[in-house]
Amino acid sequence: MLGKYKYFLFFLLVTLLFNLSVFGSEPAEKHSEVPQEETFNAGTMIIDHILDAHEWHLMTIGQTHVSIPLPVILISEGELHIFLSSRFHHGHSTYEGFKLEKEGKNKGKIVRTKSGSDEVDETAPLPIDLSITKNTVALFFSVALLLVIFLTVARGYKRNPNKAPKGLQSLIEPIIIFVRDDIARSAIGEKKYEKYTPYLLTLFFFIFINNLIGLIPIFPGGANLTGNIAVTMTLALFTFFITQFLGKKAYWGHIFNTPGVPIFMKLPVPIMPVIEMIGMITKPFVLMVRLFANITAGHIIGLGFISLIIILGKINIGLGYGITVISIPLSIFMTFVELLVAFIQAFVFTLLTALYFSAAVEEAHH
Repeated sequence: MLGKYKYFLFFLLVTLLFNLSVFGSEPAEKHSEVPQEETFNAGTMIIDHILDAHEWHLMTIGQTHVSIPLPVILISEGELHIFLSSRFHHGHSTYEGFKLEKEGKNKGKIVRTKSGSDEVDETAPLPIDLSITKNTVALFFSVALLLVIFLTVARGYKRNPNKAPKGLQSLIEPIIIFVRDDIARSAIGEKKYEKYTPYLLTLFFFIFINNLIGLIPIFPGGANLTGNIAVTMTLALFTFFITQFLGKKAYWGHIFNTPGVPIFMKLPVPIMPVIEMIGMITKPFVLMVRLFANITAGHIIGLGFISLIIILGKINIGLGYGITVISIPLSIFMTFVELLVAFIQAFVFTLLTALYFSAAVEEAHH
């Protein structure tokens, strides 16, 4: 069963890459050259850390920012442009008539410049940006990690089907059993749960592992992938379209001809069908927003506690040292809370998906 994951994961990778490129949050190039008298702005720092970027920042040594440049892929006026983000020099330079805007309505986007100058061409349309951003690289890494985990565990079952699990298999098996028995079987039912367990397992592990990777502050961790609205939207759309595809006669009957509802609620004005259709659309929207908001909020709170030290330290050095007694323990506490949230959000997303599948495949009761 686990061997099937490689096909779904490949399809998931391609779809997510497309959504990250076209619908993703605006990349925020965050590590520009720091002026000597720069004022610390906690809001800007936090937002820059939770948004996507065209480079992967590693560290800052004095005024030097060490980062990994990522490929910029643009389509403008029918022409393809490919180069590394280092050509922009953290947003201070133009290259091939393109500029990474650092302020204004197009902040974080790549825009066209006027010929022979660094001035933005307001009349030129924005190029189609298909760049490999930080979140895209994190997506590659997490999918590769998932493939290694699943295929290793699958080989272990295939090699020794009658032996007790060991190593990675012994670590992953309890989670697989939990998703199978406590989510898929309990929500969908004994007769049909096996058909949908591979998808639910993939969904759970994808969200859970990316939640954990986002808590690691060093490369290749730190990307806010599940806090990216494009990623959560894609996962929610997978659930939505699969649910509609699976929908049986009873499922559609509850939507368009809700049983037990007076006829005047259906005709001549289809009040109940409209309400049911709205509910059908809001379900994936709730999935998308819940995961995005919870993961993003955790990062914001943790960075907020750290920002307090810098803000109060600039006012008075004593206040800066004093607030560390509160900020550091709270930051550590929030990290443990985020570890719990990482599991809970993966569980809730997967459980609701299983419940939606259950409603779609449920047979009519007589």
